[in-house]
Amino acid sequence: MCGVNLLLDLSGAIYWPDERTLIVADLHLEKGSSFAARGVLLPPYDTAATLDLLGRVVARHAPRRVIALGDSFHDGGGPARVMPQDRATIAELQRRRDWVWIAGNHDPDPAQEIGGAFAKSLSLGPLTFRHEPTRGAVDGEIAGHLHPSARVAQRGRAVTRKCFAADDRRMILPAFGAYTGGLNIRDRAFIAAFGALAFTAHLIGERRLYAFAAARCLAG
Repeated sequence: MCGVNLLLDLSGAIYWPDERTLIVADLHLEKGSSFAARGVLLPPYDTAATLDLLGRVVARHAPRRVIALGDSFHDGGGPARVMPQDRATIAELQRRRDWVWIAGNHDPDPAQEIGGAFAKSLSLGPLTFRHEPTRGAVDGEIAGHLHPSARVAQRGRAVTRKCFAADDRRMILPAFGAYTGGLNIRDRAFIAAFGALAFTAHLIGERRLYAFAAARCLAG
């Protein structure tokens, strides 16, 4: 994309080898505790599960930089609710590497005592990293926010999977968090971002990615 080679990881992250940079979107840490505060009881293990997966991805690629593309916490109070053991995990993941929290719509303000640096967006070479994709033609944009998923029919049955939505100019990452869902790529939000259904959905399978033209994917 824009002359940059990017590795799409089965976790939903991407890795930029030349810059040793790992990018993840929409961790939504502490979503469980946020719902519990509103009386919707969910198992309170989403932060630990998300960090465990992130830790395995970090160990696999050994990045020198990690960029979290916003909505890293489910709400502004999320950082304060992080359990001590999970806070220690975050600190360990940040050790000896640069860590950038991009502002999201759920967490627009810098968090206290969570480590790393905070930015509205970040540009590296030909790529720009932000939370919400902009409308229209934007070269080199890497974003999250929309939680892309795709539904396809194969061998007489339909399956839905999280996916990367991308063309040769921009990419929208799937949500990484344990309690995050997906938005079908036939939704008008994706058409607004890409201008048309002329992009590719890279569905995340058990052992590999499966590329489908967005126009071939099913609605719903």
